[in-house]
Formats: sequence, C-alpha cells, structure tokens
Amino acid sequence: LTLTDTFAMQNPDGWIEGWGWDQNAWQVRNLPTKAELDERFPDRPVLLRRVDGHAAIANQTALDAAGITATTKVQGGRILKIRGRLTGVLVDSAVDLIDEIIPKPSHAKISKALKIAEQDLIKSGITTVDDAGLDLEIIDLIDSLHKTGDLRIRVYAMANPTEENFDRFLNSGPYKTDRLHVRSFKVYADGALGSHGACLLQPYKDEPGLQGYLLEPLEFYKRVARRIYDAGFQMNTHCAGDSANRMILRLYGEILGEENDDRWRIEHGQIVDPADFEKFKRYKIWPSVQPSHATSDMYWAEDRIGGERMTGAYAYKKLFEQNNFIAFGTDFPVEDISPLIQYYAAVARVDLENFPYGGFMLGQALGRDTAFKAMTIWPATENFEEKEKGSIEVGKLADLVVLENNILYAPLEELPYIQVTKTILGGEIVYSSDLQEYM
Repeated sequence: LTLTDTFAMQNPDGWIEGWGWDQNAWQVRNLPTKAELDERFPDRPVLLRRVDGHAAIANQTALDAAGITATTKVQGGRILKIRGRLTGVLVDSAVDLIDEIIPKPSHAKISKALKIAEQDLIKSGITTVDDAGLDLEIIDLIDSLHKTGDLRIRVYAMANPTEENFDRFLNSGPYKTDRLHVRSFKVYADGALGSHGACLLQPYKDEPGLQGYLLEPLEFYKRVARRIYDAGFQMNTHCAGDSANRMILRLYGEILGEENDDRWRIEHGQIVDPADFEKFKRYKIWPSVQPSHATSDMYWAEDRIGGERMTGAYAYKKLFEQNNFIAFGTDFPVEDISPLIQYYAAVARVDLENFPYGGFMLGQALGRDTAFKAMTIWPATENFEEKEKGSIEVGKLADLVVLENNILYAPLEELPYIQVTKTILGGEIVYSSDLQEYM
C-alpha cells in the first residue's frame, strides 16, 4: 500500500487505481480485505487489480459508487463476502461493475501510454505486438497514431466481441495497413486459476465448493463463434481451466470441421484434460501460450487442482506435438515483457532463481529450436503474416532484433539476461543499446 499512498499524495483528486497484488506470493496466502483501504481512503474510491487482471479489491467508497451491496448478483463472476459482509474482493465480471463507472482517460493520456509502452516493447526486442481485447475507440486511435508516425510498432489487434466492433469489421472484412492488422476477436471463456475463476471439470482442491465458471452462457459463445466464422475472421479464446478448454475445443470443432486453415486460437490452455489434447490436432487449433505461466504458478498450482490434474497442466510440449506448432506471447503486464524470459521458461522450466532444481515438469520443456520458432515464424503464421515477417528472407519486412549472444547456443542460465543490442523495424534502427535510447 506504500505505492498507493504515494500516488494518492501526488494525485489528490479522483480515483486511485493500481495493479499487481498476488496473494499467492504472500507468506500467508489469504485474499486481502478492504479494511485497510477503508481506513486510509475513506473519501476516495480505490480499485487495485490482481496481477492476473481477473480480480480486484475495492474500498467501500468504490463499492458504494457502483451500487454493489451484499445482495448484488453477477453473472460470470463473484462478489466475495465473509459472514455476509463484503470483503471488497471482486472476481471477473464483478470487476466490470466498477470499471463501468470509472471515468475513461482522455485520448491524450491513452496516446501517451501507448508511446511509453512502445518504447518498452522495442527495447525488449518486440517488433509486432498482439494486443488482445480492444474496443473500437482504441483500434481507431492506434490507426491514427500509425498514420501520423507517432506510433511505429506493428499491431495485430484482437477486437473485443462488441456490437460496435462487429458492425465495423464483420460487414467490411479484415482491416490491414502496413502497421495495423485487424482480423480477429478476443473472447474470454473463463477466469484465471490464481483467483479461482478458471472453469474446471472437477472442484478446486483448495476450495471444494468451487469449480469456477464460464463468463458467459454457452449460447453466447455459439452465437459469437458463428458470426466470426461467417465473416472470415479468427476467434481467439482465453481458456484457463480444463472445462473451459473442452467446451471451446468442441465448439471450434463444430464450427471449423477437421480440414481448415482458419488458425483459431486457444489462449493460455493452462489446464487441458488428457482426453482433449487430440482436439487441437483434429481441428487444427493453434495453442497460444505464455511459458512463464508455468514458472509463475508452479509454487501453488498443485494446491489448486491436485496432482492428478497436473498431468495436463502447462503441458506445452504435449500441445506442440499435436500439430507441430505452438506460439508464444509474454502476456504483459501479467508477466514480464521480455520474450527471453518466456524462452527461458519454455526450455529450462525454472524461475530466475533456477528453482526448482531439475526443472518444473521438465518433460514438458521445449527444445531451443522449437522455442525460437514459437517466438518468430509461428506467431507470424497464426497472425496470417508468415509471408511478410517471422523469418529473414528476401522479400520480407526487415523487422529484426540483434542480441548480444546466440540464444540457440548460449549457456542455459544466461538466456533470460541476454541483452537486445538493436531493434529494427522495416529496415530502420529504432533502438540501439550503444546509445541507450529509443530512436
């Protein structure tokens, strides 16, 4: 809360928002309550989001502003209570009740944030960012910043499944410029394992009364999938739990059939029932994963789901073997922005302290060549951009990254610390470590 106090002093008016708490990293892994927030900020609304973005804690002022009481009901989320009283913790769709009333930032503030994010991305060696879940207003803003030259990084935009986005894109088809590509929609099937929102086939081991939940009724997913398919767009669905993965894999199969090149994606695929892996192969589904989820969650994942279900958890090698492709992302700000941390987690299956000895479920590690392709040509392919990027070939865009060491051969323990020396976009050097600046 020290950072919250500092922000409040520097910004004496309006909402206080923050991000990043994780009860699983605390010595006592209990969820927080709003008591201290109420004491420190009795007159200002506060909303602090959990690290996964799927839960938050709000103080009483924020709860009152949103009209949330102990009797409020919500579909696809939870409002946590102790002995009938609000704790302030909201999960998944319950957080939306407060999000809806928080004043939206101006275009100037959003533009500034995008430019700062671009600098961080380029310094990390990222030349294309897949931005998952954007409203039309933000897509249009990114497009305008590209056109004025104020934003240079390439963006593969996944639109939110809103009527506004459907009206714009489903009627006119995919939108593509030299910097922006809109041909997909991001859908959420369930929440996150860390906040007990992942939808499971069997109850949580550490919360026997819970199985998680789908964020929307099944009919919603069927209707949205059909609309996306009929318009020739890609559907990319967040699935954490084994029940959510099974439901979406079956739905994809009903829509796509066994012979297709639609490249629909399962985002995360953290827990998959062993019987369902073959559906990735049968329906040509792309697994889009973030390997550091394994090394972030390994300290408590078995406590959540039990040892038996761990056979299908964070099983990146098994996912890769279905179609001989897999794509990595960083999932920032949930995880670190650096692709090399994802690379290290994929091949070594340890954290930055080299824990655990011998690797976490090491049988699910990927080889260096495979992990390299999962950061380059395969993400380009799942974005329908393999003919223009993802490999160094004549006729492709000169979107290149120069590293200080060869990640295919460098000592394993050095991988997450290898520095980006140059980032090149379209043949133009946009970052050089020699000058320590963004250009």
